[in-house]
Amino acid sequence: MNCECQFSPTVSIIVPVKNGATTVQELLESLMQIDYDKEKLEVIVVDGNSTDNTREIVSKFPVKLLKEKRPGLNAARNTGIEYSKGEIIVFTDCDCVVPENWIRKITEDFQDPQVGCVGGNIFGYYSNFLSQYSDESVMPVMRIFKNREVLGSVKPPLQYPAGCNMAIKREVIEKVGVFNENIKYGFDEDELVERICKKKYKMVLDPKVVVKHKHRLTLPELLKQTFQYGRGGGLLSRVRRMESVFSKWVLLCMLGFAIWISTILLFAFLTAFVGSTTILAILLTLLFLPPIGLMIFYTHHTFNNKDGKIRKILVYPVIDIMRSIAFVVGAIYQLLKLEDKIEK
Repeated sequence: MNCECQFSPTVSIIVPVKNGATTVQELLESLMQIDYDKEKLEVIVVDGNSTDNTREIVSKFPVKLLKEKRPGLNAARNTGIEYSKGEIIVFTDCDCVVPENWIRKITEDFQDPQVGCVGGNIFGYYSNFLSQYSDESVMPVMRIFKNREVLGSVKPPLQYPAGCNMAIKREVIEKVGVFNENIKYGFDEDELVERICKKKYKMVLDPKVVVKHKHRLTLPELLKQTFQYGRGGGLLSRVRRMESVFSKWVLLCMLGFAIWISTILLFAFLTAFVGSTTILAILLTLLFLPPIGLMIFYTHHTFNNKDGKIRKILVYPVIDIMRSIAFVVGAIYQLLKLEDKIEK
């Protein structure tokens, strides 16, 4: 028997949920089908004061159901960690569905003792246009990796695990600490992953570790989600300031957006009062360069993949720009918002 077959650690799967009655059953059904030694596997669902029948649905499955009164994903995740027993702690969300080999693929990546955390691909569960966009965008809604990578540091905006498909060794959490409960709205898990890498543990990004995620079904929902991610980035910047590479990246996004808008306003003012055709040309370039660049990217992507859906070339850039604006506005909003109590 080879080493790969012998490596079979105990695993705890932690699922934070709040008002997930419409999605949690399908997730739990998929978790029950996981191809792994059931004696070495536990599922812990942490309910954040749901007001629908989430707990009633969860109670029908052979899982441990906990209740968390504190707000935020990280509070629920930390409660799950506290009551878990596994050597490997795996996280997913209630709006996901996992394949049978999910845990086996994760544990294979932990055979290297230097690996502290593992992340994988998150593809859309639905086949509608907006779900396809979420996967195919130049800035995917969730993490998608083409090649397996073993990294020593996180690399925003995309080279790090997402919380709905992530696993961490218990011994690593014991050394670096749990999730920061001050971080909400978005970037919840990223600060912990960054701490793990700073302790010299390796991070594996494995495209064979896959879950399906029920992406937002309407554009307003997607923009609201992106706005919340921006809020999370802004809050992270307040909590960690320049200590975090994510904070620096968020601040850089805001700075770039501010420069772009300010330059457009300046040239619009000059166009109105000077009337120079050169200034007007510069203004139009500033306005249309981003969407044209995105259209070129999606033209190559569409024809390279023989997709044939020309509307992607026209619609994807518009959604990208709207999401970019929503993210930056969310970050600025949260930086200026003082009501969130930040515990030291």
